[in-house]
Amino acid sequence: MYSFIYRLAKSVMTLFGGKLTVMNRERLPKDGSYVIVCNHSTWLDVLFLAFSVWPRNVHYMAKQELFQLMILKHLLPKIHAFPVNRENPGPSVLKTPLKLLRSGHVVGIFPTGTRTEEDLALKRGAVTIAYKASVPLIPAKYDGPKTFKELLSRKPIKVYIGKELDFTNLPLSGKELIENKSLELSQIFQSLGSKDNRERVS
Repeated sequence: MYSFIYRLAKSVMTLFGGKLTVMNRERLPKDGSYVIVCNHSTWLDVLFLAFSVWPRNVHYMAKQELFQLMILKHLLPKIHAFPVNRENPGPSVLKTPLKLLRSGHVVGIFPTGTRTEEDLALKRGAVTIAYKASVPLIPAKYDGPKTFKELLSRKPIKVYIGKELDFTNLPLSGKELIENKSLELSQIFQSLGSKDNRERVS
């Protein structure tokens, strides 16, 4: 189902939208599991991040409210999305992503697009998951249309892939490491897409 929906969505977006350019795509691991974290302000960034990572399938962490909608509750699991309670996260929120990562999959997490306490908390969550699974964390930034109307204008679409956060052979551990890496992730997000970070196009 994921492959079918991918090809259908890619055909529609190619027909109506602008060209997708992936910057620094070689930074994406070719195999093995990893966490990819992207800014999130529109449903389009979900699609174009998936296009950028293909042929790897992304298992997206999505707020549980989406699974309560009749149209989505049957579709989302078929495209590898899984629910999370953002209002009241607990230890159980780690169970599904850790299981997926330990099975060799890619997990996608979208912190909020603004600099808020929720934004930082979600970044900490992504870092915690990558740390506990001992996998790389890859930052990504979507820069493109935010509405279907903007998509129809064929505005260029770019996805920037940042340098991975590594969790091996580090002097810190536990809470201090997670805090430091969360701040590092925030700094990478701020720099992604800037002139000094536009390196390789693929």
